[in-house]
Amino acid sequence: QADSTRLILHSKAQTTVLHVAAEKGAVEDVELEEVLKTGFANIRCVESGGPEPGVGCAGRGIITAIN
Repeated sequence: QADSTRLILHSKAQTTVLHVAAEKGAVEDVELEEVLKTGFANIRCVESGGPEPGVGCAGRGIITAIN
């Protein structure tokens, strides 16, 4: 949920939308530039994030990122 773009970006997992939203207090305060990274072949990547494995629903992270 935070490492899907690792190979495209040639790096470790990037910061997720949910992580930045938690730091700022609301997803509405997250700017696209804070979570969007450009990788191999100019592919733009955003990681939605989600709860730890076995805790909660991963869909929450996807819905939050889309909003």
